[in-house]
Amino acid sequence: MAKFVFPLQPLLAHRERTEQERQRDLAIVAAELVSARFELQRVEAGVRDALDDLRQNHLVGKIDLPYLAAHRRFMLAMQRQGAVKAQAVKVAQAKVDAAQRLLAEAAKQRKAIETLREQQRDRWADAQARHEAVAADEVAMQMAYHDGGAVADEAEAGQ
Repeated sequence: MAKFVFPLQPLLAHRERTEQERQRDLAIVAAELVSARFELQRVEAGVRDALDDLRQNHLVGKIDLPYLAAHRRFMLAMQRQGAVKAQAVKVAQAKVDAAQRLLAEAAKQRKAIETLREQQRDRWADAQARHEAVAADEVAMQMAYHDGGAVADEAEAGQ
């Protein structure tokens, strides 16, 4: 039996490789996003810890103004650092969104070629079935002709 050959198989393989590459790209930028979020959470935790320490230890009894001024400078620096980290998260999220769009487009292009392959395979299978049916009919006709000829020869011999 003949084997189905898809003429656009190299294109399909290229599209599959492109989709895999887009998946790797998405994984890389997703890891960057996770890292940026972790850094932002680390800064936020540092701010919370510093505020908790201030409330628990330095607002009772004698007020240490130099400490409070240093704490204020520290909090401003942490706010700036938090803003930078938040911006990094925003940029990383934009990269992830772009990578997801590229991956979706690559998957759509691959799927289009796969759909074409399935349609061509179905048409090929139908053509093969018709060809086999015609061949089977031909064999049946030849067998019937030979069997009919043998019956006619016996009838003539019997007369």
